[in-house]
Amino acid sequence: MSEQEGVIKYRLDYHVTPAGSVPGFADLNAWRSLLWRLGVIGQDDARYGGLSYGNLSLRSDAGGFWITGTQTGHLPQLTAEHYAWVRRARPDENYLAAEGPLPPSSEALTHAAIYQAAPTVRCVAHGHSPEIWRHAESLGLPCVAADIAYGTPAMAQAVSALAQSHQEQGVIVMLGHQDGLLTYGQTPEQACWLMTRCLARAFALADPVGAGEQRRELLSNYSL
Repeated sequence: MSEQEGVIKYRLDYHVTPAGSVPGFADLNAWRSLLWRLGVIGQDDARYGGLSYGNLSLRSDAGGFWITGTQTGHLPQLTAEHYAWVRRARPDENYLAAEGPLPPSSEALTHAAIYQAAPTVRCVAHGHSPEIWRHAESLGLPCVAADIAYGTPAMAQAVSALAQSHQEQGVIVMLGHQDGLLTYGQTPEQACWLMTRCLARAFALADPVGAGEQRRELLSNYSL
């Protein structure tokens, strides 16, 4: 099943406000830039109707969470102007209340479901990888069934159930959302490194001989 990226399906109570101060912004944004360089966040004219894909969020100590705004995946660098604050979320009611310079990502409801299911999780990443998606079963990754569409209460419920089984960190592949997956952890580094590691393992399965060269080529594009 192929679902168009970037279409908000939940009920959104959104108010335009100036950019807020995001605690831990530099670290969060650095890891988001890394995922962009790896191509799991971005934009490709040949995929998903040419729309941007991928997003990142961080739980706020004050309640709620910060998340990249809708259709920002194509941008290599973000500022605080590109983040929204989700102040209230009710995944079972398909409802979000948010504010900021941009509306929240279309995947915000799914991020909320993970935060509610796993109280110690502080960061969630959503990316797109054909390699990971195709090899999810071989990689032994938890999957949401192919008949569950992204951005819906059903997806949020399925993701919540899986997150409850893996409380501190985890990977979830969304078979009903073409190439889509989620990783989450207690820090941006933990959540985003899980996605990076899955990508490397998927390359190894796709091309055991050339996987090392693929990884070197990707990793040469950035430095930590």
